[in-house]
Amino acid sequence: MKRSFPSELVFQVFSLLIAFIIVHAIYVTLIRPQASAFMEQEAASMQADPGYVQQRSFWVVIKDYEQETCFVLMLWAIAILGYKGRAAFSQQQLLDQDLLRLPENLPIGPEDTRELAERITSLPRRLQQFLLPRALLTSIERFGATRNVQNVSTAARDVCDSEGERLESELSIIRYIAWAIPSVGFIGTVRGIGDALGQAHRAVEGEITGVTSSLGVAFNSTFIALVISIVLMFFVHQLQLMQERLVLDCERYVDHWLVRRLKS
Repeated sequence: MKRSFPSELVFQVFSLLIAFIIVHAIYVTLIRPQASAFMEQEAASMQADPGYVQQRSFWVVIKDYEQETCFVLMLWAIAILGYKGRAAFSQQQLLDQDLLRLPENLPIGPEDTRELAERITSLPRRLQQFLLPRALLTSIERFGATRNVQNVSTAARDVCDSEGERLESELSIIRYIAWAIPSVGFIGTVRGIGDALGQAHRAVEGEITGVTSSLGVAFNSTFIALVISIVLMFFVHQLQLMQERLVLDCERYVDHWLVRRLKS
């Protein structure tokens, strides 16, 4: 798995860069111009009619820098989720293949381990890094060395358990992003409330436009951040479920196609 680490790191860096470019371009060309035009229209309507009730706009809700940062982090996390989900799906498809290529119910003795190991090592290098071939190869080599079925079962379980722990640890970056998004929203809340308090003297004089605008920044940033976090955590749990099923299915595959057919 060490060979795949640099490529994944490069993917994460470039996906973050691309997410920032896309989101920032949309904000500059669409969202902020639309929000500015809407706010100017609302200001003109309120000036013409003192009893006018100000309307809300989606463009205004998402126009600030905190919301932009949240969308960048969301796209980055989705890209990483897609990368890991695609890898898990590719490994899941391998479970539908007969890697040992043995007749049904044919017993496997210690003398067969060399041929079976060669069949696994003849797979493409990319497939050899998957969990199922590694678990099968470890089990076959353990049986050839010990001729003990219980040791084979333990070896397969250890490989699957270590892979499950590795997959769990690799989700830490996504969990960090899911934690960072609400934090960015709270930063917007603090910034908005701070700006509102800084304009409190204007509110005393009767000018509350600046105060309401700053409070809008506070509430809008928190609202968007929490909504994005809820959606993102749903996909994180779906990926975790897919990976857990992969580990359990691989352990079941080894037990069904190899361990129960071993003959010491």
